[in-house]
Amino acid sequence: MKFNAKTRIVRLFKITMKIKIMTIKENDVVSMHYTLTVDGNVVDSSEGGDAMNFLQGHGNIIPGLEKAMLGKAIGDKFTAEVSPVDGYGEVYEELVQEVPLEAFEGVENVEVGMRFQAETAQGPVPVVITQIKDGVAIVDGNHELAGKSLSFAVEIIDVREAAPEELDHGHVH
Repeated sequence: MKFNAKTRIVRLFKITMKIKIMTIKENDVVSMHYTLTVDGNVVDSSEGGDAMNFLQGHGNIIPGLEKAMLGKAIGDKFTAEVSPVDGYGEVYEELVQEVPLEAFEGVENVEVGMRFQAETAQGPVPVVITQIKDGVAIVDGNHELAGKSLSFAVEIIDVREAAPEELDHGHVH
């Protein structure tokens, strides 16, 4: 059989069409680069560093971004807009409290921006001091991005099936 240029192109096309493009589904390991912006300001980025790896469908990343990943493939670049409810949650005023400065025993200078673990009935909660006034510290147990709309610029670098031990442990090895 003699092959001309047109036959070669058609054959190459048929071979290429047989390659299955793996799209992201639950229990896949995904590698991605991302840049997170809030109100137009870059808050976090993996650019210039290692790609972020996570196990799809296991809560390793925020729910809104995880949903946006489904069906994407290696090489895809997209923007995912994530609402507060699908990101770091809404702001809960009950997580903002006044604590007497005397409660910070052993801490010489209590300052705005200091982070502590508060022991609660539901377990430890990370808090940050947001204000100091009249002998009390205002502490906030909300995530710093709670109540914020998030914009992720994402590039999918790799997708593969998770190994059994990754599925057992719920994270990438």
